[in-house]
This record gives sequence, C-alpha cells and structure tokens, in this order.
Amino acid sequence: MAVKCNVGTADRIVRVVIGLSLILFGVFGLFPGVWRIVVPAVGLVAIVTAAIGYCPAYRLFGLSSAQR
Repeated sequence: MAVKCNVGTADRIVRVVIGLSLILFGVFGLFPGVWRIVVPAVGLVAIVTAAIGYCPAYRLFGLSSAQR
C-alpha cells in the first residue's frame, strides 16, 4: 500500500521550525514535569511527518496541503 503525500512544502518548513523549537524547549527544561518529555515528543512527530511528507491526522480529516 503506497502512502500518498499530503503535506506541502510550506507546511513541511513550518513543521520543521516548530518541531525543532519544541525539542529545544524540552531539552533546555522550559516545561515542568511530564511536559518535559511530551513537548519534545510532539516536536519529533512534527519533524518526522515533515520528512516523510505524510500526516495521518490530515488523512483522518481529509485534508491536504500538497499541490494536486
């Protein structure tokens, strides 16, 4: 089963910037408790979805930022 790209170029750039920011916020301890783990994990997910060009949440809601 092939995965169809549903994340466009601008969306990928935004995801990488936000993902790196969240990872850095977590690494430098700007969030207390469990959030110190959760926030960087969300950042990592954003970077992975940008790298592969596919977002399962977009698929779930029938969205796409990729050019057709």
